[in-house]
Amino acid sequence: MIRLLITGLVAYAAYRVAKRVVDEVPNNFDPLPIPSDERAALRRQSAAMGVAPRR
Repeated sequence: MIRLLITGLVAYAAYRVAKRVVDEVPNNFDPLPIPSDERAALRRQSAAMGVAPRR
């Protein structure tokens, strides 16, 4: 019975921590743009890293 109580308290604490983290995220940020062309995006990303993409 004690183990069940401890498990419930740990689950509730994890829920509260997760809820606090989610609430702290600002609502005014822009999500990352989704590239329309995956090949071009891969080419740009690989060029930025200085390597050639594997084909």
